[in-house]
Amino acid sequence: MTEIKKAGTEEPDLMQVAKLFLTLGVLGFGGPAAHIALMQKEVVVKRRWLSEQDFLDLLGATNLIPGPNSTELAMHIGREKAGAKGLVLAGTCFILPAVLFTGFFAWLYSKYGQLPGLQPFLYGIKPAIIAVILSAVFPLAKQSLKTVQLGIIGLIALSLSFLHIHEIYIIFGAGLLALLLTSFNKPFRSSAKSIAPLFLLQVPGSSLLSVLVSNWNLFLVFLKIGAILYGSGYVLFAYIETELVTKGILTHQQLTDAIAVGQFTPGPVFSSVTFVGYVINGFSGAVFSTLAVFLPSFLFVALLNPLVRKMRQSLRFSAFLDAVNIASVAAIIAVCYELARDAVTDWRTLLIGLISLLLLLFKKTNSAYIILGGAVAGYLLTLF
Repeated sequence: MTEIKKAGTEEPDLMQVAKLFLTLGVLGFGGPAAHIALMQKEVVVKRRWLSEQDFLDLLGATNLIPGPNSTELAMHIGREKAGAKGLVLAGTCFILPAVLFTGFFAWLYSKYGQLPGLQPFLYGIKPAIIAVILSAVFPLAKQSLKTVQLGIIGLIALSLSFLHIHEIYIIFGAGLLALLLTSFNKPFRSSAKSIAPLFLLQVPGSSLLSVLVSNWNLFLVFLKIGAILYGSGYVLFAYIETELVTKGILTHQQLTDAIAVGQFTPGPVFSSVTFVGYVINGFSGAVFSTLAVFLPSFLFVALLNPLVRKMRQSLRFSAFLDAVNIASVAAIIAVCYELARDAVTDWRTLLIGLISLLLLLFKKTNSAYIILGGAVAGYLLTLF
């Protein structure tokens, strides 16, 4: 991976990292695919902190470890721009707005027993987000499609994604297939030492205590979930169902409301854990739960980031990364399709989506304006 050329000292770099990821944390509606699209626009196109290839490598690396992909991508970018401090700062700044918004809604929920109605704004935000994702997928797909072999792997990955095969199997399968194909052409020289930590990262954490009552027990629950959850952030809710709802600690209605909060607040979907923790144990429950679910991601990225460069320098693992990249793009396209089915429901949402896409592709409009414009347009159109 190419080294980042810094414009100044570490402190200005840290300020740039903090400013960018606080902004993305506030404007990052739409889930991981939309967050990745926003980061690609800001980091590759606008600020040129990373090349398209470097961005793809880091994106592929996030799929090799558990946790929220877009949050971990933010940490990787912060690490590349400003070192270890940048990793911590980028992750914290990206997470913080979502946690504060979610905590506020959790307080309202506990106080009044219901959530405020934001549906008119969501109505317009959703199709605008689809446009943002599509505008970012084009350059990522172009960069990752290097050979016919990768094109075939990408099509297979896309087909399996539409068949709802778990994305971790698709992504690792693509990488291992490319690794095997490359090994047939060249004699294999042992590189296991450089890649072994990747697989060590996947060992699940310790077992949970049988009765979940205290903040410590909540911490253990969400620490485990953060350490073993692969794939879409929405898989989080299946884990919460198993660990908390089936044991009578959380109701189905509270889980449904937590999902709703995750939908209409910006930033990582994992911030829904803040809502769950607050509902169960108040402010302290929210703090313990939030810290626990995100902590593994900081540790995993710190371990993985130095290995990405070594993987790119190895012929075999470079092929592995290329295949992981194309499979990651395929997964984003599949997610985009599923989101579009839910977001584009009539002529109004179709109009918002098309205008947003045209502005992004031909006018290079800032994605933040697209999202805010979509919210306003959605509100106004629901009045007619």
